[in-house]
Amino acid sequence: MNPTTDLRRAAAELLGTGGLVAVVVGSGIAASRLSPQDAGLQLLENSLATAFGLAVLIAVLQPISGAHFNPVVTLASARVLAPASRRSQATMIGAQLVGGLAGTAIALAMFHEPFAISTNMRATAGTVFAEFIATAGLVGLIVVMVRTGRSTWVAPAVGAYIGAAYWFTSSTGFANPAVTVARVFTDTFAGIAPASALWFVAAEIVGAAAGALGATWLTKPERSLLAAGES
Repeated sequence: MNPTTDLRRAAAELLGTGGLVAVVVGSGIAASRLSPQDAGLQLLENSLATAFGLAVLIAVLQPISGAHFNPVVTLASARVLAPASRRSQATMIGAQLVGGLAGTAIALAMFHEPFAISTNMRATAGTVFAEFIATAGLVGLIVVMVRTGRSTWVAPAVGAYIGAAYWFTSSTGFANPAVTVARVFTDTFAGIAPASALWFVAAEIVGAAAGALGATWLTKPERSLLAAGES
């Protein structure tokens, strides 16, 4: 892949991840201000904004970079969907991490909130396991849809899945190391303390590997049947 294409892909990943984090953090701040006495309503507001925002960002940027916005999706994609050089992967992941931090800064600036290391301790045995499940499901969903020829449905499917994961997981479904790291730097509704972030990122990496392996195995019979039907 030529340098110009790599640069465009990295720019798309930076913009997409930044936009995603801005939506997550910004809607979390807005929710806490609009519904200060109702945690359930805050989560609903935050989850709806994230689900819709993520779906839109994927739909817009998917033709440019694949719209990963997530280091574990980039790594899984390079191994089971579309081979990529280590340099390309590193560039994409670096752009995602920078974009995530920029997204936090943008959200905080919009709501006149200061940069601050989060004190929100989220890691327990249950929430770390939930991050494993959330990330395995996310990566598995993407791999299955791409390998069965339904890439055009990834945007709404991923948006819907993450919106649901806010509710069916005890961790509220971060499922993304870049987003997790970015959320360390805001002591607001969406924040996560550094110690918890380390556990979450570890669970996300293991969950992504499990999801990719499981989805690859699951789609092999389907691919064989499709190939047999075409021959």
